[in-house]
Amino acid sequence: MFGMSLGIVVESSVAVLLAVTIGYCVMLNRRLVALQGDREALAKMIGDLMQATGLAQNAVQELKSAGGEVEQRLEGRLEEAIQLETKLAAQLATGTQLVEKIARITSAAKSPLAVETAIEPVELPPARPALALEPQSRLHSALQQLAMRASAAGKAA
Repeated sequence: MFGMSLGIVVESSVAVLLAVTIGYCVMLNRRLVALQGDREALAKMIGDLMQATGLAQNAVQELKSAGGEVEQRLEGRLEEAIQLETKLAAQLATGTQLVEKIARITSAAKSPLAVETAIEPVELPPARPALALEPQSRLHSALQQLAMRASAAGKAA
């Protein structure tokens, strides 16, 4: 009887251990299925990240090329502005010379003795900055003097 009960106890112990092992295997199987699903999600996430990285690289390249184009356009405009500044300075110098000639003519016309001195060559002043307002005021005063002289000459005649 003791032998038989020992066999039943051993067999029941084996059955219980087998049931626990089966339960543990089922639990591990569920975890493996979940891990497999996470692995697929991770693989998809890595693929999306690679795609986003590629798009970002393309955007950076486009920004670099656009920046280069803008730089070239700005350099062209800067060169054009420098050329225009040079032309404007030259025109301003020419205008200054004309104003001084008009001033000499008007002063020569005021005094008959000054005619001989008006013919002498006058040294030209150096080019003035592009924003100087003095030549314009000289021109304005010279034009006023000419207008007053013309009206005075008309009254004298």
